[in-house]
Amino acid sequence: MRILFMGTPDIAAESLAALLDAGHEVCGVFTRRDKPVGRKQILTAPPVKQLAVEHGLSVYQPRTLRDGSSDELIKELAPDIIVVVAYGCIIPPQLLHTAKYGCINLHVSLLPKYRGSAPIQWAVLNGDEGTGVTIMQLDEGLDTGDILMVEPVTIDPEETSGELFDRVSAVGAGTLVTALEKIEAGELTPRKQDNAAATMAPPLTKDMAQFDFTQDAAHIHNWVRGMNPWPVAWFAQDGKRIKVLESRLAENLQHAAPGTVLALKPLTIAAENGAVALLTVTPEGGKPMAGTAWAAGRRLKAGDSL
Repeated sequence: MRILFMGTPDIAAESLAALLDAGHEVCGVFTRRDKPVGRKQILTAPPVKQLAVEHGLSVYQPRTLRDGSSDELIKELAPDIIVVVAYGCIIPPQLLHTAKYGCINLHVSLLPKYRGSAPIQWAVLNGDEGTGVTIMQLDEGLDTGDILMVEPVTIDPEETSGELFDRVSAVGAGTLVTALEKIEAGELTPRKQDNAAATMAPPLTKDMAQFDFTQDAAHIHNWVRGMNPWPVAWFAQDGKRIKVLESRLAENLQHAAPGTVLALKPLTIAAENGAVALLTVTPEGGKPMAGTAWAAGRRLKAGDSL
Protein backbone atom coordinates (compact mmCIF):
# COMPACT_ATOMS: atom_id res chain seq x y z
CA MET A 1 0.00 0.00 0.00
CA ARG A 2 1.18 3.54 -0.75
CA ILE A 3 1.44 5.27 2.64
CA LEU A 4 1.94 8.85 3.76
CA PHE A 5 3.30 8.56 7.30
CA MET A 6 2.92 11.22 9.99
CA GLY A 7 4.71 10.81 13.30
CA THR A 8 7.47 12.16 15.50
CA PRO A 9 8.80 10.25 18.60
CA ASP A 10 10.28 6.79 19.16
CA ILE A 11 6.94 4.97 19.12
CA ALA A 12 6.24 6.47 15.68
CA ALA A 13 9.69 5.49 14.42
CA GLU A 14 9.06 1.90 15.53
CA SER A 15 5.80 1.85 13.58
CA LEU A 16 7.44 3.37 10.50
CA ALA A 17 10.18 0.74 10.64
CA ALA A 18 7.53 -2.00 10.81
CA LEU A 19 5.73 -0.60 7.75
CA LEU A 20 8.97 -0.50 5.78
CA ASP A 21 9.89 -4.03 6.85
CA ALA A 22 6.45 -5.18 5.71
CA GLY A 23 7.20 -3.89 2.21
CA HIS A 24 4.84 -0.94 2.11
CA GLU A 25 5.67 2.02 -0.14
CA VAL A 26 6.12 5.13 2.01
CA CYS A 27 5.65 8.06 -0.36
CA GLY A 28 6.51 10.69 2.23
CA VAL A 29 7.02 11.38 5.93
CA PHE A 30 5.63 14.33 7.87
CA THR A 31 7.19 15.03 11.26
CA ARG A 32 7.70 17.88 13.72
CA ARG A 33 10.57 20.30 13.33
CA ASP A 34 14.04 19.68 14.75
CA LYS A 35 14.45 20.90 18.34
CA PRO A 36 17.36 21.90 20.61
CA VAL A 37 18.13 19.03 22.99
CA GLY A 38 20.25 18.74 26.14
CA ARG A 39 22.29 21.25 28.08
CA LYS A 40 24.13 22.36 24.98
CA GLN A 41 20.82 22.77 23.12
CA ILE A 42 22.04 20.87 20.08
CA LEU A 43 19.50 21.00 17.23
CA THR A 44 18.29 17.40 16.92
CA ALA A 45 16.01 15.71 14.40
CA PRO A 46 13.08 13.71 15.81
CA PRO A 47 13.42 9.90 15.70
CA VAL A 48 11.04 9.56 12.75
CA LYS A 49 13.08 11.96 10.64
CA GLN A 50 16.30 10.16 11.49
CA LEU A 51 14.84 6.84 10.38
CA ALA A 52 13.28 8.34 7.25
CA VAL A 53 16.59 9.89 6.18
CA GLU A 54 18.36 6.56 6.70
CA HIS A 55 15.88 5.00 4.25
CA GLY A 56 16.06 7.84 1.73
CA LEU A 57 12.45 8.89 2.26
CA SER A 58 11.15 12.39 1.53
CA VAL A 59 10.70 14.30 4.80
CA TYR A 60 8.43 17.31 5.37
CA GLN A 61 8.36 19.40 8.55
CA PRO A 62 5.63 22.05 8.31
CA ARG A 63 4.91 24.13 11.38
CA THR A 64 1.23 23.28 11.06
CA LEU A 65 -1.22 21.55 8.75
CA ARG A 66 -4.13 23.79 9.69
CA ASP A 67 -3.20 26.63 7.34
CA GLY A 68 -3.63 24.46 4.25
CA SER A 69 -0.08 25.07 3.02
CA SER A 70 0.59 21.32 2.69
CA ASP A 71 -2.74 20.34 1.12
CA GLU A 72 -1.58 20.39 -2.50
CA LEU A 73 1.65 18.57 -1.67
CA ILE A 74 -0.28 15.78 0.04
CA LYS A 75 -2.60 15.45 -2.94
CA GLU A 76 0.41 15.24 -5.28
CA LEU A 77 1.93 12.47 -3.14
CA ALA A 78 -1.30 10.52 -3.83
CA PRO A 79 -1.23 8.14 -0.87
CA ASP A 80 -3.66 5.25 -0.58
CA ILE A 81 -3.82 5.96 3.15
CA ILE A 82 -2.41 8.40 5.71
CA VAL A 83 -1.02 6.72 8.84
CA VAL A 84 -0.68 8.89 11.96
CA VAL A 85 1.30 7.83 15.03
CA ALA A 86 1.99 10.44 17.73
CA TYR A 87 2.52 13.17 15.15
CA GLY A 88 1.87 16.08 17.48
CA CYS A 89 -0.07 18.19 14.97
CA ILE A 90 -3.82 18.32 14.42
CA ILE A 91 -4.95 16.76 11.15
CA PRO A 92 -7.42 19.28 9.68
CA PRO A 93 -10.78 18.16 8.24
CA GLN A 94 -9.79 18.73 4.63
CA LEU A 95 -7.07 16.05 4.87
CA LEU A 96 -9.13 13.34 6.55
CA HIS A 97 -10.52 12.05 3.25
CA THR A 98 -7.73 12.99 0.83
CA ALA A 99 -6.48 9.40 0.59
CA LYS A 100 -8.51 6.42 -0.67
CA TYR A 101 -8.70 4.87 2.81
CA GLY A 102 -8.60 8.17 4.70
CA CYS A 103 -6.46 8.66 7.82
CA ILE A 104 -5.89 6.03 10.46
CA ASN A 105 -4.24 6.46 13.83
CA LEU A 106 -2.46 4.20 16.31
CA HIS A 107 -3.54 5.07 19.86
CA VAL A 108 -1.98 3.33 22.87
CA SER A 109 -5.08 2.56 24.91
CA LEU A 110 -8.30 0.62 24.52
CA LEU A 111 -10.52 3.46 23.35
CA PRO A 112 -12.71 5.12 24.45
CA LYS A 113 -10.73 4.74 27.68
CA TYR A 114 -7.84 7.19 28.07
CA ARG A 115 -8.30 9.62 25.23
CA GLY A 116 -5.51 12.18 25.25
CA SER A 117 -1.74 12.45 25.39
CA ALA A 118 -0.73 10.19 28.30
CA PRO A 119 -2.80 6.97 28.08
CA ILE A 120 -0.02 4.58 29.10
CA GLN A 121 0.93 6.61 32.16
CA TRP A 122 -2.66 6.89 33.39
CA ALA A 123 -3.26 3.16 32.97
CA VAL A 124 -0.34 2.56 35.37
CA LEU A 125 -1.24 5.44 37.71
CA ASN A 126 -4.73 4.01 38.10
CA GLY A 127 -3.43 0.51 38.81
CA ASP A 128 -5.09 -1.04 35.75
CA GLU A 129 -4.36 -4.70 35.10
CA GLY A 130 -4.40 -4.22 31.34
CA THR A 131 -4.36 -1.74 28.48
CA GLY A 132 -3.84 -2.15 24.75
CA VAL A 133 -3.63 -0.46 21.37
CA THR A 134 -6.38 0.79 19.11
CA ILE A 135 -6.26 1.40 15.37
CA MET A 136 -8.92 3.97 14.61
CA GLN A 137 -10.20 5.98 11.68
CA LEU A 138 -9.38 9.61 12.35
CA ASP A 139 -12.21 12.12 12.51
CA GLU A 140 -12.40 15.74 13.64
CA GLY A 141 -12.55 14.94 17.37
CA LEU A 142 -9.84 14.07 19.91
CA ASP A 143 -9.41 10.29 19.68
CA THR A 144 -13.12 9.93 18.87
CA GLY A 145 -12.89 8.12 15.51
CA ASP A 146 -14.37 4.73 14.67
CA ILE A 147 -12.45 1.73 16.00
CA LEU A 148 -10.99 -0.56 13.35
CA MET A 149 -8.90 -2.97 15.43
CA VAL A 150 -7.74 -3.47 19.02
CA GLU A 151 -5.04 -5.56 20.67
CA PRO A 152 -5.05 -6.00 24.50
CA VAL A 153 -1.86 -5.82 26.58
CA THR A 154 -1.55 -6.97 30.21
CA ILE A 155 0.21 -4.77 32.79
CA ASP A 156 2.58 -6.32 35.32
CA PRO A 157 1.93 -5.03 38.87
CA GLU A 158 5.54 -3.89 39.18
CA GLU A 159 5.86 -2.45 35.65
CA THR A 160 6.70 1.22 35.13
CA SER A 161 5.21 3.47 32.47
CA GLY A 162 8.52 3.42 30.62
CA GLU A 163 8.68 -0.37 30.57
CA LEU A 164 5.06 -0.65 29.49
CA PHE A 165 5.58 1.97 26.80
CA ASP A 166 8.34 -0.11 25.20
CA ARG A 167 6.12 -3.21 25.12
CA VAL A 168 3.06 -1.38 23.86
CA SER A 169 5.10 0.33 21.12
CA ALA A 170 6.12 -3.06 19.74
CA VAL A 171 2.58 -4.42 19.95
CA GLY A 172 1.26 -1.28 18.28
CA ALA A 173 3.67 -1.52 15.36
CA GLY A 174 2.69 -5.13 14.69
CA THR A 175 -1.01 -4.38 15.03
CA LEU A 176 -0.70 -1.47 12.61
CA VAL A 177 0.84 -3.71 9.94
CA THR A 178 -1.92 -6.29 10.40
CA ALA A 179 -4.61 -3.59 10.27
CA LEU A 180 -3.32 -2.26 6.95
CA GLU A 181 -3.46 -5.73 5.44
CA LYS A 182 -7.05 -6.12 6.61
CA ILE A 183 -8.06 -2.64 5.44
CA GLU A 184 -6.77 -3.33 1.94
CA ALA A 185 -8.58 -6.68 1.92
CA GLY A 186 -11.81 -5.07 3.16
CA GLU A 187 -11.86 -7.24 6.27
CA LEU A 188 -12.34 -4.54 8.92
CA THR A 189 -15.69 -3.12 9.97
CA PRO A 190 -15.55 0.30 11.70
CA ARG A 191 -17.15 0.37 15.15
CA LYS A 192 -18.44 3.52 16.83
CA GLN A 193 -16.97 4.46 20.19
CA ASP A 194 -19.17 4.68 23.26
CA ASN A 195 -18.63 8.34 24.09
CA ALA A 196 -20.41 7.93 27.42
CA ALA A 197 -17.62 5.58 28.55
CA ALA A 198 -14.79 7.91 27.54
CA THR A 199 -12.11 8.94 30.04
CA MET A 200 -9.28 11.41 29.54
CA ALA A 201 -5.52 11.05 29.95
CA PRO A 202 -4.10 14.58 30.36
CA PRO A 203 -0.36 15.33 30.26
CA LEU A 204 1.63 14.76 33.44
CA THR A 205 3.24 17.60 35.38
CA LYS A 206 6.00 17.75 37.98
CA ASP A 207 3.66 18.97 40.71
CA MET A 208 1.24 16.14 39.93
CA ALA A 209 4.01 13.69 40.83
CA GLN A 210 3.92 14.51 44.56
CA PHE A 211 2.55 11.99 47.03
CA ASP A 212 2.48 11.67 50.81
CA PHE A 213 2.25 8.71 53.15
CA THR A 214 -1.27 9.52 54.33
CA GLN A 215 -2.41 8.21 50.94
CA ASP A 216 -3.30 4.61 50.18
CA ALA A 217 -0.22 2.37 49.85
CA ALA A 218 -1.40 0.96 46.51
CA HIS A 219 -1.91 4.51 45.20
CA ILE A 220 1.65 5.46 46.20
CA HIS A 221 3.12 2.38 44.53
CA ASN A 222 1.14 3.05 41.35
CA TRP A 223 2.26 6.69 41.44
CA VAL A 224 5.90 5.61 41.63
CA ARG A 225 5.44 3.26 38.67
CA GLY A 226 3.31 5.62 36.61
CA MET A 227 5.57 8.65 37.00
CA ASN A 228 8.66 6.68 35.93
CA PRO A 229 10.58 7.73 33.82
CA TRP A 230 9.05 11.25 33.94
CA PRO A 231 8.41 13.32 35.95
CA VAL A 232 9.25 10.81 38.76
CA ALA A 233 7.12 10.55 41.90
CA TRP A 234 8.34 12.45 44.97
CA PHE A 235 7.54 13.24 48.58
CA ALA A 236 8.62 16.24 50.63
CA GLN A 237 11.13 15.79 53.45
CA ASP A 238 12.47 18.80 55.37
CA GLY A 239 11.42 21.08 52.54
CA LYS A 240 13.20 19.05 49.86
CA ARG A 241 11.92 16.70 47.18
CA ILE A 242 12.85 13.05 47.53
CA LYS A 243 12.17 11.28 44.26
CA VAL A 244 11.24 7.61 44.31
CA LEU A 245 12.21 5.54 41.28
CA GLU A 246 11.26 2.08 42.50
CA SER A 247 8.95 0.75 45.19
CA ARG A 248 7.14 -2.35 46.38
CA LEU A 249 3.98 -2.83 48.40
CA ALA A 250 4.47 -4.08 51.97
CA GLU A 251 2.36 -4.78 55.05
CA ASN A 252 1.90 -2.55 58.07
CA LEU A 253 1.61 -5.30 60.67
CA GLN A 254 2.32 -2.79 63.44
CA HIS A 255 -0.66 -0.63 62.44
CA ALA A 256 1.72 2.31 62.74
CA ALA A 257 0.69 5.83 61.72
CA PRO A 258 1.27 6.85 58.07
CA GLY A 259 4.83 8.09 57.56
CA THR A 260 6.33 5.86 60.26
CA VAL A 261 9.55 4.05 59.38
CA LEU A 262 8.76 0.35 59.80
CA ALA A 263 12.05 -1.14 58.58
CA LEU A 264 15.37 -0.06 57.08
CA LYS A 265 16.24 -3.07 54.91
CA PRO A 266 14.47 -2.28 52.68
CA LEU A 267 13.35 1.18 53.78
CA THR A 268 9.66 0.59 54.49
CA ILE A 269 7.24 3.38 55.36
CA ALA A 270 3.73 3.00 56.76
CA ALA A 271 0.90 4.35 54.63
CA GLU A 272 -2.88 4.10 54.60
CA ASN A 273 -3.98 0.47 54.18
CA GLY A 274 -0.46 -0.92 54.20
CA ALA A 275 3.11 0.21 53.64
CA VAL A 276 5.54 0.98 50.83
CA ALA A 277 9.16 -0.16 50.50
CA LEU A 278 11.23 2.58 48.86
CA LEU A 279 13.85 0.63 46.93
CA THR A 280 15.49 3.40 44.90
CA VAL A 281 15.35 7.13 45.70
CA THR A 282 17.00 10.31 44.46
CA PRO A 283 17.55 13.06 47.06
CA GLU A 284 17.13 16.61 45.77
CA GLY A 285 20.38 17.57 44.06
CA GLY A 286 21.76 14.04 44.43
CA LYS A 287 22.02 10.81 42.51
CA PRO A 288 19.85 7.67 42.62
CA MET A 289 20.62 5.40 45.57
CA ALA A 290 19.09 2.57 47.53
CA GLY A 291 16.42 3.69 49.97
CA THR A 292 18.36 1.94 52.71
CA ALA A 293 21.47 4.05 51.96
CA TRP A 294 19.44 7.26 51.98
CA ALA A 295 17.92 6.31 55.35
CA ALA A 296 21.37 5.59 56.75
CA GLY A 297 22.58 9.00 55.59
CA ARG A 298 19.62 10.59 57.34
CA ARG A 299 20.28 8.44 60.44
CA LEU A 300 16.74 7.19 60.37
CA LYS A 301 15.67 4.32 62.56
CA ALA A 302 12.54 2.20 62.95
CA GLY A 303 9.81 4.22 64.63
CA ASP A 304 10.90 7.57 63.18
CA SER A 305 8.36 9.57 61.21
CA LEU A 306 8.85 11.10 57.77
